[in-house]
Amino acid sequence: MARSNPGDTVLGADTIVVVGGKVLGKPKNESDARKMLDLLSGKWHQVITGVAIVKGSRVLSSTEKTRVKFRRMTREEIKDYVASGEPMDKAGGYAVQSGARVFVERIIGDYTNVVGLPLNLVVTLLARLQL
Repeated sequence: MARSNPGDTVLGADTIVVVGGKVLGKPKNESDARKMLDLLSGKWHQVITGVAIVKGSRVLSSTEKTRVKFRRMTREEIKDYVASGEPMDKAGGYAVQSGARVFVERIIGDYTNVVGLPLNLVVTLLARLQL
């Protein structure tokens, strides 16, 4: 994208969830989403987003890490949440800004990172590019 638009500023970002050393991306199917949520239930995990900004020949990148603690979820809660369809395109199988907010016990760090784009990091990188 950046090579084909050399005059533009291009931002790319991707998020993963890490629990107990296991990396969780987006679930492949409903069964995978249930497994992810079961793994997260009652535990702390990290949400890690990598951000890169390209402007001409300049490239800046960094990561944001946020710790999240889920309360213990029942099998029925997990089943119902997965049936909503919401987990299917989300790293770790949940959206904190929507239905999964009721599972969150505590967040340490940047909430916008858990939503999907760490705004403070993006603004900091843009400022370094002097845009």
